[in-house]
Amino acid sequence: MKCPFCGYENTRVVDSRPVDENTAIRRRRMCDECGKRFTSYEKAETIPLIVVKKDQNREQYDRNKLEAGILRACHKRPISAQQISEMVDTVENEIYNENLKEIPSERIGEIVMERIKDLDPVAYVRFASVYREFKDVNTFMDELKKFIQ
Repeated sequence: MKCPFCGYENTRVVDSRPVDENTAIRRRRMCDECGKRFTSYEKAETIPLIVVKKDQNREQYDRNKLEAGILRACHKRPISAQQISEMVDTVENEIYNENLKEIPSERIGEIVMERIKDLDPVAYVRFASVYREFKDVNTFMDELKKFIQ
């Protein structure tokens, strides 16, 4: 694997361990040229998952989009990058465990809302406001009341 720091093509694995409930392998690598260390992950490739959007358009599942949505909801909240990464892994595992070739975006949103609710109430409301497309303050207040009860 190529070193992300100097571009040298020979790096060696100094440590390997399973992660994400044994669904991936984390490898610590060291560059033979500059001596810097970095982490890589190895995950089994799965069949492509298609996301069915609200307008019935279809697109390939993109982990980066999921992560970006969660990151936006958690912006300036006391949530670590590790917690966000773990949540994305959990949501992704749940999505793939449904063994579907196509999954509605609404289902992905519901899974995220279940997980983010336990993590941070402000992040939950932020995510819900975008996901549920609140049209006015009353819909927003209705969602807040559900959370408070």
